Amino acid sequence: MTGFFGSDPVRVALVAGAVTAVASGVVGVFTVVRAQSFAGHALGDLGTLGGSGAFLLNVNPLWGFVGVGAAVAAAMELFGVQRRRGRDVATGIVLGAVLGVAALLLYLDTTTTSSSGVAVTVLFGSLFTVAPSTVPAMVALAAAGLLAVVALYRPLLLSSVQPELASVRGVPVRTVAVAFLVLMGVTVSLTSMVVGTILSPALLVGPAACALRLSRRPGVAMVVAAAVGLVATWAGIALAYASATWPPSHAGWPVSFFVVTLVVLAYLAAEVGAAVSARRR
Repeated sequence: MTGFFGSDPVRVALVAGAVTAVASGVVGVFTVVRAQSFAGHALGDLGTLGGSGAFLLNVNPLWGFVGVGAAVAAAMELFGVQRRRGRDVATGIVLGAVLGVAALLLYLDTTTTSSSGVAVTVLFGSLFTVAPSTVPAMVALAAAGLLAVVALYRPLLLSSVQPELASVRGVPVRTVAVAFLVLMGVTVSLTSMVVGTILSPALLVGPAACALRLSRRPGVAMVVAAAVGLVATWAGIALAYASATWPPSHAGWPVSFFVVTLVVLAYLAAEVGAAVSARRR
């Protein structure tokens, strides 16, 4: 264990993973309550454009993820189709187009730059390669996200559960929706740094869904979701570190695999626990 905690990449990964897990757990609860899990998935996939573009321009990938995530999130809500079916069709078309451009950028990354493994890093994350200089920015973004949830808590909760009542009471429902989707876009950008753009929705939605199976109180659910995400992330880092001697390559397994697997197992355990509790009643 001395070697584990004595490793600089491990210490950076533990801090970056912790702040991301806590932020995604808190924001994820409202994502599930508002039934916007698909939007979270779309934002994760669209983040591929930002990550691949950042590598091509030799910019910190965090800013590529954040820039595209926040901009696309705001556009999705501001210009989104009001009818659910039309919104889903429009999102699907935009998603396909953006992923096509992202595929081109990833191709250029691998053929015109000296970067190796860019596609794997963007799509599946590489927490052990996060630069120490990136950590303060991740901490600041996570803290800003948590403060935004605190500031928006009451109108966000009311508009999530009863949007008509919120509108009658004078809550600016559309403004709150735009602000939350931008917040979700930034949070997905942080999770992309941990588990990649493809798996980022798992860290955003999984712990929150698990927590909401255990408690219907939003405050309690946010604490549980943050704890589940934190345990899964730290345990995933420890398992990835230990996997350096595992077959078949003896070169280590990806952190993202362990984190997502542990999140899924936690959700299944919560489902079983909820079912057992319901039967006892």
